[in-house]
Amino acid sequence: MKNYDVFVLFLLVRLLSVVLVQTWFVPDEYWQSLEVAHKLAFNYGYLTWEWVLGIRSYAQPLIIYFMYKILQFCHLDYPLLLIYLPRILQSVLSAYADYCFYKWCERRKWAVFSISTAWFWFYAGSRTLINTLETALTVIALSKFPWSRKSYSDTSFLWIVASLCVMRPTAVIHWFPLCVYYLIISEEKLLSIIFRKFIPIGSITLGTSIVLDSYAHGTFIITSYEFLKANVFSNIGEWYGVHPWYWYLSSGLPAVLGVQMIPFVIITLNILKHRREHQHDLALLGCIVFTLFVYSCLKHKEFRFILPLLPIVLKITSSHMARWSYKASPVLIWLVSIVIFAGNMLPAVYFSIIHQRGSLDVMVPLRSIAEKNPHGTRFLFLMPCHSTPLYSFLHVNVTTRFLTCEPNFQHEKNYVDEADDFYSSPSLWLRRAYPKDEPLPTHIITFDTVSVYISDILRRYKLMKRIFHTYSPSGRIGKYIYIYQLM
Repeated sequence: MKNYDVFVLFLLVRLLSVVLVQTWFVPDEYWQSLEVAHKLAFNYGYLTWEWVLGIRSYAQPLIIYFMYKILQFCHLDYPLLLIYLPRILQSVLSAYADYCFYKWCERRKWAVFSISTAWFWFYAGSRTLINTLETALTVIALSKFPWSRKSYSDTSFLWIVASLCVMRPTAVIHWFPLCVYYLIISEEKLLSIIFRKFIPIGSITLGTSIVLDSYAHGTFIITSYEFLKANVFSNIGEWYGVHPWYWYLSSGLPAVLGVQMIPFVIITLNILKHRREHQHDLALLGCIVFTLFVYSCLKHKEFRFILPLLPIVLKITSSHMARWSYKASPVLIWLVSIVIFAGNMLPAVYFSIIHQRGSLDVMVPLRSIAEKNPHGTRFLFLMPCHSTPLYSFLHVNVTTRFLTCEPNFQHEKNYVDEADDFYSSPSLWLRRAYPKDEPLPTHIITFDTVSVYISDILRRYKLMKRIFHTYSPSGRIGKYIYIYQLM
């Protein structure tokens, strides 16, 4: 296959995901990117506590901000463009990362097949998540990593790695073992690499980040330090859920890899058996093991945290599958390919089109309501915090209120966040939030599981719309989202 054809194929797959991925994944996809950029560009919106504390870098939101400002200047700031252009930009970068993955895998067809059919990358590859950007840049850096002696002097990958680490400090976790491996295989002296490459590149990148973030935050700040202080030293992440230490092994990695978990386990055993022949693969396995170990030590765990490991796993499997295919019969190759393709397509379709789509679908009628009466509309979201996007999808400066879930920064005894306070006694919370002299919200948006607990206030409302959300409701998440309108 020609390089141009391969890139076009990758681009088509990623652009297809922009169209097909219509579901909600995690709040950060919007509240740490689109919502931040929208507030910067249009001077209204909402910043979550992460931006108030300054634990996030403005690098990604500023890219979207400039896109928004161009649209505004051209009078093209339509909601659909605000929603989809950032995703299209990310999909183009992801497609280029796919192409770099293809080159890294020595242009093997199995590499094209593996990365194109990986269900979780299809699901996440066009989302405006910092983890998606991190994964794309990780693949690009890995393709420039000096795997051969001819490229030992190439430092281009270090600039990408340094940028990643200041933008997303947790990138240090999976890049630390690879940088150690670089020190081991390099023919240059250790001190020379540290003082002539690591320190200068790191200093320039960190300095640029400090200037950028200090300007955006309005005060001198080192966001990477604030991030570590909040998430590691203060364990704020635990506020949003904890999992057992083995979660990444039992649930996280198998879910992210899907059917590719089977060849990965088989190939890993083969690499360990013939480890002298697979030096680079051992380094990649070491990176995977080290990353999983560190993340397993942290109580708060999420699937997206290990997204950067996906291309590393696929590099190992595709290289060995390519060598296996030279010996295997055509029938067996086709059979394995069909199983991998089908095993990836099923979760890709379900999670991209069906599961948790209500969070985005509900914004369409809400936008229509807001556009018709921007000054008289008051939305109240009675849902787990940040269950939907907001102003980046509405693009109307209407009055909104939603349940917050800020961590216990002051370490208060018996601290209860607003969301927990509401769910402990919904009717009481509403009476406190809306006393007799306070105008009621014109619209209440909530899950079907909540409606029965606020029936007293809903007597003043009529059910305007019922929107499907998921076939597998759990906890505070219901099957349907209801929009109630004040009568």
